Formats: sequence, structure tokens, C-alpha cells
Amino acid sequence: MTMTMAEKILAKSAGKKETEAGEIVMANIDVAMTHDLTGPLSVESFEKIGTPQVWDPEKIVVIFDHQVPADSIDAANNHLIMREFVKSQNINNFYDVNEGVCHQILPEKGHIVPGELVVGTDSHTCTHGALGAFSTGIGSTDMAMVFSTGQLWFKVPETIRFEIEGNLKPHVYAKDVVLDIIGKVGADGATYKSCEFAGETVSNMSVSDRMVMCNMAIEMGGKTGLVEPDQKTLQYVQNHSSKSYEIMKTDLDAPSLEKMYIDVDELEPQIACPHNVDNVKGVSDVQGIEIDQVFLGSCTNGRISDLRDAAKILKGKKVNSGVRMLVIPASRDIYRKALDEGLMNIFVDAGVLVCNPCCGPCLGGHIGLLGPGEVSLSTSNRNFKGRQGSADAEVYLSSAAVAAASAITGKITDPR
Repeated sequence: MTMTMAEKILAKSAGKKETEAGEIVMANIDVAMTHDLTGPLSVESFEKIGTPQVWDPEKIVVIFDHQVPADSIDAANNHLIMREFVKSQNINNFYDVNEGVCHQILPEKGHIVPGELVVGTDSHTCTHGALGAFSTGIGSTDMAMVFSTGQLWFKVPETIRFEIEGNLKPHVYAKDVVLDIIGKVGADGATYKSCEFAGETVSNMSVSDRMVMCNMAIEMGGKTGLVEPDQKTLQYVQNHSSKSYEIMKTDLDAPSLEKMYIDVDELEPQIACPHNVDNVKGVSDVQGIEIDQVFLGSCTNGRISDLRDAAKILKGKKVNSGVRMLVIPASRDIYRKALDEGLMNIFVDAGVLVCNPCCGPCLGGHIGLLGPGEVSLSTSNRNFKGRQGSADAEVYLSSAAVAAASAITGKITDPR
């Protein structure tokens, strides 16, 4: 029986030779991640189950990233709950307030390899499909069951494979490609499907760029995002992890496989406009809109390549006097690289506010919130009403290059 990548990984995890879309399987989890915001409810639910010890402390990863350092008594209490949990359960894979965003830390610290089944109490857990793992977000109470048993049931998803061809023009990036796809497909166009990204364009992308694509699969309703492992994947895994792995690839004649062809040769920078991620327009249609804040960071675009792209544009220039710009690296390692490369000097000289590695304004519950009537241009993944502060604010989404160029002019600007 021919199968897709998603079907093969779920079959392996369920101890079966084969599965097909629509089938319900009980699967064994390889990696379970939770963070400071969703973790406490998982712990509370786990304690109600009554299982004294987690099924395997080495397969659980706890990361503080959403409200770090703690910005309220409630946040501080959440941190205390999770610190006590990892201590009592002998969980060694614990990253406190000084490491960075969960979806950067998991691959960076070697927790993700091809062929694994990964769950996290965060919807953007699908990021890790960039390394060929079936990775998806689950609820906090579902995570309690994973903590207890190491298993969870899944409905095997159908697959939509985006065959992306063409060469990206200067200042057009993976973020623009995935925003273009979301705009075409719609917010619910891939509901509960495995979103595979393939083709010449994806082959030419770095692993970081592929993470951008997979990260935003959820924004079109996807269950997971996936890229078939290639030499770039294996090199990344070799550099970051000592775990063994199994490579899965899609059979192109699999019955549940649907294909969609995307040509990016003429693609311009893309902008997701308020208040939905699928409200996508070319930058030429929205340039000139005045902005109050620029946020460069998040699990989507807080990597070193994003900081480099922004620094090239900001070097020797100043952030507009009417704009505040926040740069938040996705991890401490990225922060250190930016320091070593002199990028931080460029940002500080330009008038940027550089913050510690964390989720920042993305979740609307920490630093950099928007006031009523304000407009933000953000490299993050969501622009829902009230997402980054006031419900009366507006959020536009873009690549790092558009964000940097716009910070200089004070309005949405084409970096070309």
C-alpha cells in the first residue's frame, strides 16, 4: 500500500505496517513539549489523573518562553508550578527563562529528528515538520494523558502537497511564499490536513526557511506541516542531535494525496492584513500605510537569517521617530551569534529596542503590547483582533526585510 509521509510516521508510531487517511490510531509519542503558559494546566490535569510519575521524563521537554522574565504574579506562579513539576518528575530537558522560544529550542537543542511523532501544547508545534517529523499542537489536558501514558489517539490526516517551483527574487522570502499560499487556500482550506511543502523552491531553502513554512501550516487549518528530509536536513540533524532516526517520504501515488502547484517566479513581498492571516495582499497594494510599531522576532522569523536580513537594511540608518521597533531573537544562541556578528550594534545604533529571547508581543500577554488605534507590522504568524494588545489595534504580518524597511520610513514599505 502506498502512503504519504504523515501516514507512514503515524503507522510506525502506532506499531502498524500501514495506515490510511481517516483511520483512528493510538500512537506512541516520541517528544512531548510544554511551556510556561500552557504547562500549568497540563500539570494540574496530570495530578488529577493520579499517575505518580510521568511515563518517560527523558521524552518530555519543558521550556519557558511566553512570559519571561515573569511580568506578573500569575506568571511567576506558573513558573513556580513548572519548576516544581520538572524537579519532582526528574525531567532533565528543562529550559528556564534564559534560552528562548520553544519552537526554536526543540530543534536547536537536538530534540527533533526525522520520523518522530512530536506533540506540544502550542499550535505552532507544526514547525518541526521541517525536519521530517510529524509534529502537531495538542490541548493541555491531552498533554496530561501523554504525560501519564506516553500515548495519544490521532485521526490520520489527508495530505495536500504544495509543489512550489521557481526562483525567489531579491527580498522575497519563505514568509512571502507561505503567506501567498495561505491567501490562496484560505484559513480553513487545509483543515486537519498534513501540509507538505515540496518542489525546487523548497529544495533551495535553508532548514530555517522550511521552519517558516511549516510553522504557518496551522494558519490554513493544517494538522501539521512537513518537508521531506534531504541532505540539508541530515546535515542539520547531524550538527544538533545524537538521536537515531528514520527517514519517511511520500509515495506520490498515495490515495489520500492531493497536489497544488505554486509558481513563485513573479512573487512580490506579501502582507497579511488585519484581522486574518489569509487576508493577504502584495506589498504594492498596501505600501504607505502608517505604522506605530515593528516587531522582528517570534518562532516564525526570529532566526539569525532574519536578523541578518534586517541588519543589512538598517545599517547606517535610523528607525523613524514615530515608530518603535523591537528585535527579539528566538534563542540565546541566535542572540549570541547576532552579538558576534555585530548585528546588535547595528540595531542599537538605529534606535531599535533589543529584548531577551522570548515570544514577546506575539501572544499579546507580555512586552510590547499595542494600545487602542495603534498599527503594528510584525514578522510573527498571527494578526487576529487583540492578538498583540488592544482589540482596537491592527496587526500586519510580513518578512523581516519588509519590517526593517518599514521601520525606517514609518510606513509599510517595499524593501526592493
